[in-house]
Amino acid sequence: MTSLSQTITVGPLGFTLLQALMLLALFVAVVTGALLGRKHRIVVSDALFTLVMVAFVAARLVFVLRYLDSYDGLLAMLDIRDGGFDIVAGIAAGLIYLVWRSWRSAPLRRPLAGAVLAGAITWGMLGGTLMLVDSQARPLPDLTLATLDEEFANLRHLPAAEGRPVVINLWATWCPPCVREMPVLAAAQKERDDIAFVFVNIGETSEQIYAFLENQSIRLDNILLDKRNRLGAVTGAHVLPTTLFYNADGMLVNSHTGELSRATLQRGLETLTPR
Repeated sequence: MTSLSQTITVGPLGFTLLQALMLLALFVAVVTGALLGRKHRIVVSDALFTLVMVAFVAARLVFVLRYLDSYDGLLAMLDIRDGGFDIVAGIAAGLIYLVWRSWRSAPLRRPLAGAVLAGAITWGMLGGTLMLVDSQARPLPDLTLATLDEEFANLRHLPAAEGRPVVINLWATWCPPCVREMPVLAAAQKERDDIAFVFVNIGETSEQIYAFLENQSIRLDNILLDKRNRLGAVTGAHVLPTTLFYNADGMLVNSHTGELSRATLQRGLETLTPR
């Protein structure tokens, strides 16, 4: 998976490096704003958090509008667990708010701009380095796993994936978001015969999986067993569910940590085929 999508686990909690860096950049911005605000005798934190909320709402709103047909209703649009955000729209909205708020309040101008600049530099130095690492090709892992029939299959040489893009979903039956997203992935596997969907189950037996599929009335093809999460160790996917998107050349082009909706799955699939 991409470097920014690498996952970190702390006890029962799991988060990506992207989320960690965003929190770090916000922390640096808040501290810088507090120091500059004290010098100019003005409180910066309220404006800074409002800026973050404006960017957050704009990023979600634009993403929902882009994939409006993939949402069933208002509750689905409000459910941010799918991770659907338009980063460019969020940055643009944040900059617009920054300019407007600075224009409205001259005393706030320098400390607020300094806080935002400090956060941006922190993100740029760390996130930029990781994105540079991501520019290097990451091929489909040369890993042999077991099928439900206790045969062996290599991820690089799956007959079902030959010459096609591959979507690999790491999941388990005990994982609630994995269960919630499974109908979305099953429907996509049925509809998109130009893409190979592979479901790598972590740590469970064939019997458990067959029972789950029967109970949920779901049909899945290309299920593989990874009892020790060897794929997670190779790709850095330590949080379930995780979905990896490989193009037809077997190179990683996108990844998604957490539950997929139809909209976020569609965004991932768009990266697999050239426009």
